[in-house]
Amino acid sequence: MTADSTGRIRTDIAHNARVWNYWLGGKDNYQVDRAVGEQVTEMFPGIGEVARADRAFLGRAVAHLVGDRGVRQLLDIGTGLPTGENTHEVAQRLAPDARIVYVDNDPIVLTHAHALLTSSPEGVTTYIDQDARNAREIVAAAAATLDLTRPIAVLLLGILNFIPDTDDTRRIVRTLMDAVPSGSYLVLTHPTLDADVGGAGNQAAMDFWNENATPPITGRTRAEFQAYFEGLDLLDPGIEACSRWRCPEAPAVPQYGAVARKP
Repeated sequence: MTADSTGRIRTDIAHNARVWNYWLGGKDNYQVDRAVGEQVTEMFPGIGEVARADRAFLGRAVAHLVGDRGVRQLLDIGTGLPTGENTHEVAQRLAPDARIVYVDNDPIVLTHAHALLTSSPEGVTTYIDQDARNAREIVAAAAATLDLTRPIAVLLLGILNFIPDTDDTRRIVRTLMDAVPSGSYLVLTHPTLDADVGGAGNQAAMDFWNENATPPITGRTRAEFQAYFEGLDLLDPGIEACSRWRCPEAPAVPQYGAVARKP
């Protein structure tokens, strides 16, 4: 838990949203987050690159879907703390009428949600306080802002790894994609231990994280990651290290990324 029984945010244990913010160079973190972030960096020096690569992937994926494929509705689940180039900023720069729904259930993120609720006059940006596991409830709440008869980009970046049961994560993805129409998109990133993208050194860092921070993290293989896209059409270049998705010259990071279209 990141909040006590009164709803106050705990600062005695490191938390993913704040540590991630630290790795991205943000200021919305505490000493405990920085200490764990530094220890993980010592154990796995590339973790900062993973965080930055994931954020850059978000920007490229949103720009492609909005700028090149005409998407005007985005459902961003597992929002995290706001930093630069948030989903709505990238989308509405290209299409001011874009409508974005952010979803998170973290009290830390909720306290900063006002920074995500800016919007161009033509568009809409809203925030839903909901757990990623509750896919049906997310869809029902998002329907107040998004038109479920028109294509929607569903974003799940670095969030399924905080749900340990792989069957649960597949159910979440399936429920979300069943709820959106043909022409919608799924955008995913996920950490891995696969050696061919540099994940061999990840295990000790993940073990340390799970003992000293919250929520616990699970890495998944390429095959497990690919299974999320069953029944969908992967966009080129398919499944890649997220750093290399439409950026082939970049070094690989142990975080898969892909975008797929619902036929």
